[in-house]
Amino acid sequence: MSTFTEAVLKRVRAARERLEAAYAAEDAFEAALAADELDDALRLARKHGVDVGEGIREG
Repeated sequence: MSTFTEAVLKRVRAARERLEAAYAAEDAFEAALAADELDDALRLARKHGVDVGEGIREG
């Protein structure tokens, strides 16, 4: 696995965790920011053909 692929996957995982934490805290503003970050990370992954797996969903 390339360094780029690892970085993209790390970014997707971090954004998903941030989104889940925001939902748990019932923080709508943080959830919106995290959802945007997750969408951006997933878009980057798709653009470069990085498989993020079925377990990672879009915000």
